[in-house]
Amino acid sequence: MKKLYLRTFGCQMNVADSELMAQVLAGEYVLTQQAEEADLYLINTCAIRRKAEEKVLSLLGSLKGLKKRRPQLILGVGGCVAQQEGERLLAVAPHLDLVFGTHGIYRLPQMVRAAAAGRRVVEVDLKPGLPPWPQRQWPPKPVKALVTIMKGCDNFCSFCVVPHVRGREESRPPSVITAEIADFLAAGGKEVTLLGQNVNSYGRGLPEPITFPDLLRRVSAMEGLARLRFATSHPRDLSADLISTFLDLPPLCEHLHLPVQSGSNRILKAMNRGYTREQYLEKVARLRQSCPGIHISTDLIVGFPSETEADFAHTLDLMAKAAFDQAFSFKYSPRPQTRAATLPDQLPEVVKAERLARLQARQDELTIKAHGRLVGQTQEVLVEGLSKRAPEQLCGRLRTNRVVNFPGPRHLVGRLAQVHLTEAHPHSLKGRWVEDPPTP
Repeated sequence: MKKLYLRTFGCQMNVADSELMAQVLAGEYVLTQQAEEADLYLINTCAIRRKAEEKVLSLLGSLKGLKKRRPQLILGVGGCVAQQEGERLLAVAPHLDLVFGTHGIYRLPQMVRAAAAGRRVVEVDLKPGLPPWPQRQWPPKPVKALVTIMKGCDNFCSFCVVPHVRGREESRPPSVITAEIADFLAAGGKEVTLLGQNVNSYGRGLPEPITFPDLLRRVSAMEGLARLRFATSHPRDLSADLISTFLDLPPLCEHLHLPVQSGSNRILKAMNRGYTREQYLEKVARLRQSCPGIHISTDLIVGFPSETEADFAHTLDLMAKAAFDQAFSFKYSPRPQTRAATLPDQLPEVVKAERLARLQARQDELTIKAHGRLVGQTQEVLVEGLSKRAPEQLCGRLRTNRVVNFPGPRHLVGRLAQVHLTEAHPHSLKGRWVEDPPTP
């Protein structure tokens, strides 16, 4: 068997896509963790921000030496940057053999064989219609699964390149989704995350009338499912029916990622988000009323074109009112093909950086406060593996998606464990395993 090295940038959708890449190539390639021994090196890319794109280009440049040492190595770039740049990547990186877009995963074996035969391959067609989806192959005793339920986006937020690199919204049939999950659960899996650019609009265009809350109810009823999550939700499409599922469906975890992007109504309108700050805060209040322990995380952009200090103050105010448990925050980055890239009053980088620092400092305060309220409690943790920073400890997540590190025996990996929470930190908690009582 030849060896495949995969480097993934970006979101959970990209992680799921990389898993599919490895699967469709499994007949000829086995995964390796050592880039130096790879026969095929694939980079799955993200184009949502310029910094992510720059990381990819920097990595490509650094691989010239590896390609020189191993001229038989096939080097490929896939995903959103590949979709966006196409043939231009071949000019930027003459040592590159293969460029394939977000809809090209399923034709990878043919493309790789063509590249091995000496052709430089570029395939970035965005064709309507979901491509044939291979049956997922799960490893023995898997812990978590990322299950894609739809692809693409129809929202066209003025700052976002996703509709241009992922295409329009298309949903997978519910029977195909539940069959994939059934195989995962039969293999011993515990937690499923349903993925889409905007899962709230799942079901539109399918011959069988179905909504996203309907799908959640079907999946929640599946035998053996311990935990269910989903990402990502557009606030505009967050319905009362969806909010009620957090109360009604026991496997559905008390966590929702709900990107707000800005707290200024003027900026939200310029972003084409389709809601106001008041509407967003009303939905947050309804979520907390329906599910008092829910953990709400968000995305925030600072420095959008023409953003004033007053607009930024509205964002800080919304953060306090929503009391976010976690926020992923970024400087605005102009993206090709997006309307916001052509807007006047683009802000200087120094202004964006200063605002981002203030915003992140405020969020750290909110997160530490939220984590501090948990210290002293004993909660269920799904143990995912060893801690990256302290390999002598285990790492897992609460139902609310908070990361917990704690000492414990390795046989707990893949299991649900009770952990007494002892310390709060900005990005995680520490705890102590509450040992299972002896079997009589």
